[in-house]
Amino acid sequence: MKAVAVIPGTPNSVHLTDTPMPKVSDIPGGRGVLVKVLQVGVDATDREINEALYGNPPTGFNYLIIGHESFGQVVEVGLDVKDLQPGDLVSCTVRRPGTSIYDQIGRNDVTSEETYYERGINLRHGYMTEYFVDDVEFMVKVPKKLKHLGVLSEPASVCAKAIEQAYLAQQRLQVWRPQRAFVLGSGQIGILASMMLRLRGLEVYTLARGKGPNRKSEIVAAFGANYISTQEQSMVGLAKAVGKPDLIIEATGNSTIAFQAMEVLNLNGVLVWTSITGGNHSATIPADKINLEWVLGNKLLVGSVNGNRYHFEAGITALAQAELTYPGVTERILTHPVQGLSNYAEMMRLLVEDKEALKVFVNVA
Repeated sequence: MKAVAVIPGTPNSVHLTDTPMPKVSDIPGGRGVLVKVLQVGVDATDREINEALYGNPPTGFNYLIIGHESFGQVVEVGLDVKDLQPGDLVSCTVRRPGTSIYDQIGRNDVTSEETYYERGINLRHGYMTEYFVDDVEFMVKVPKKLKHLGVLSEPASVCAKAIEQAYLAQQRLQVWRPQRAFVLGSGQIGILASMMLRLRGLEVYTLARGKGPNRKSEIVAAFGANYISTQEQSMVGLAKAVGKPDLIIEATGNSTIAFQAMEVLNLNGVLVWTSITGGNHSATIPADKINLEWVLGNKLLVGSVNGNRYHFEAGITALAQAELTYPGVTERILTHPVQGLSNYAEMMRLLVEDKEALKVFVNVA
């Protein structure tokens, strides 16, 4: 069976490899589900793993199969699987449990252990292959009418969790009704987060470098949000013009911007970081000013990593709601299909070189 893998620690090692065909019986207790991979989404995480910024292979392997954004069709199920059957469309969560109490109660997305297990990212093989098998616990059904958006299930789950975390954290205030949100970044996470916040009725400003009109600005506008080019108006300038945001979702992949966002947050506001930034970049910030304003202003910073099955279900629900509210808009995110695993070099080229590649995904079958 073919798969796309890297040699962790070796830059630019992406390659096509042979890997054993999985079996339902690989999962004990009759809980296995064998899935034929239809599509796999790729993003900056896959690029950075190929650049050897992070990632480790599973025990006993010198390679790591990449790809953490799965979409496929069930081929076979174990004897104890009741909720899925052959033919069902599914996505699959990314995190796998360790031994902490959070892992034991199904919240492996908030493990308290430093060692974490993520399919396609760290210590577990990913989905960039022809078939995979996993425990039914980690499978999430995708409605057949959302087949055209199934490959967005994982990024949608990231956005659903980030927004949920903000609202959960702000229960500390007893009454929190955010009116205005800034979304930093107009990649897939930024655009999907903008869509979900619009579905909640917030006034949304999506900030990105590129000047509009362009595909990203058109999609943002179609969701009813406001696209702002930071070449034309800074984040600080925007906050002065429209008011400080009650909620900021940061999705730029730029740690400097992540810290700069702390300067514009409103009183009682919450800033959610979703970026994963590999490297050693440093930035200078007005630390005293931020410290003073954040303490006196009851402001909150939350980091949000990929979600559990509940967040996948919430993300898929949001995709369905968006299809009803903004029909045909979400699909425009899927800009750059790559045909087949053998075209892995083109996949990586798009991630590295093509600034217009909003969403790269591989049609596996």
